[in-house]
Amino acid sequence: MDALDRHRSLYKGTTPPWKETYRKRCVDRLKNSRTRLLDRYRQMGDEQTRSSSGPSIIVQEVMEEEWSALQSDDQRLPSLWGPHGVAQMFSVMKEYDELAVLEEIHQELMSQEMSIIDEYERNLQFEQQYISSVVEGMDEMHIICPICQMNNLSINSYFISCPCGLYINTKKRNISSDVLLRLLEARLSEHMEDCLHSPVFSVTPNTDSHASLMISCQACDYLSIVL
Repeated sequence: MDALDRHRSLYKGTTPPWKETYRKRCVDRLKNSRTRLLDRYRQMGDEQTRSSSGPSIIVQEVMEEEWSALQSDDQRLPSLWGPHGVAQMFSVMKEYDELAVLEEIHQELMSQEMSIIDEYERNLQFEQQYISSVVEGMDEMHIICPICQMNNLSINSYFISCPCGLYINTKKRNISSDVLLRLLEARLSEHMEDCLHSPVFSVTPNTDSHASLMISCQACDYLSIVL
């Protein structure tokens, strides 16, 4: 009787004792691998078939990594992965109760993976819509105030202002509409690299008593000066 059979003889017909520990570790690792997941997703682009039953991006890697870690703590757990990854594991375990448990965890992770990607795409759409909305007009570029998101900013060589109360001294700083738009785009993209939530803009005095345009996010504690 090999290690796999000995393990099954102990727990056959019951919920595997490793289920909750393994599930939690997989879920935590997937959440902590968000940057890796989104980097992989961006690299795959349109080639990725996105559906709940389609191929995962990093779910298999997460399950393999956490099973190996779990096995190192419990030598009774068999080595289940081979050259064909999850597919081979399911084949090996097809006669045992653990198959349903592993499939359940696999589907949960797939669902969470898709949720992360959906949130990323919604945030990307928000950024694209915002950038599109701030640029108006034909002969002259107009930028909608990032604070009230209603009025066009007044931009000249001395100041940037808005009827909502925004006022920033820009004397000797050469801030044009093009420059301001690039700064807004850069900060929005920088924030989106690590967070799925929508940031907010505010005006805050700096050490020289001149106001600065800030971007921040309470969800991830992101804070940066736009201007």
